[in-house]
Amino acid sequence: MVAPVAPWTLTGEALVGLVRGGRSLVHRLPPEVRPLPGPTLVMAAAYEDSPVGPYIELVVGRPARLGLRVGWCMTVLVCDSPASRMGGILNWGFPEELGSLTWEIDGDRRQLRWAERDLSLTGEARSLRLPVTMPGRAIQRRSDGPVVVPASLRGRARFARLDLACPDADPMAGFRGRHLGCHIAGVRVVLRPARHPSGLVASFLAPLRAPGPALSFSDPGRLAQR
Repeated sequence: MVAPVAPWTLTGEALVGLVRGGRSLVHRLPPEVRPLPGPTLVMAAAYEDSPVGPYIELVVGRPARLGLRVGWCMTVLVCDSPASRMGGILNWGFPEELGSLTWEIDGDRRQLRWAERDLSLTGEARSLRLPVTMPGRAIQRRSDGPVVVPASLRGRARFARLDLACPDADPMAGFRGRHLGCHIAGVRVVLRPARHPSGLVASFLAPLRAPGPALSFSDPGRLAQR
């Protein structure tokens, strides 16, 4: 299986929230990456179009830095597309795994379900839509070293109450409960080619793919419990 190289443009809809709690069980950072204080990013998305076709994913990211570069280090990422998983690992070093995911729509309500973990993220939009544009950066580790990944997100956002449910023993149990977030319709996410850091601030384009399949972490055993 050969997944397309970056850049990728993904369109669909998403639930996005900033939550607190549960950090010790789901956040394992690469050695070069340093943690930053702040809430955890949780994003569930149903992409209708991408370079590998439609798919669903759930992402958890921690605020982090590499030198003076600040961004999100994605520490959990599950999707239902083998091609997306391969592309995420080779292009950007995301710690992707495959899961049985569903995306349910009921009026203003959206719900992502992860069958293997009996986990769900539910959001119900409650306001007028407002345009939103957010540049961003992921900080990961591929098999050829640490990389920074420029990214952007835009769409039409509505405030939403998010509810995360999972069993007591799940590594994400610390995130259970209600959180403030938003539902983004017409979401457009762009993931650009990875860049290798040089010094504190300079970065140079990395090879479009890492030499081999490796996750964001040098030791796969440090991944979050599953």
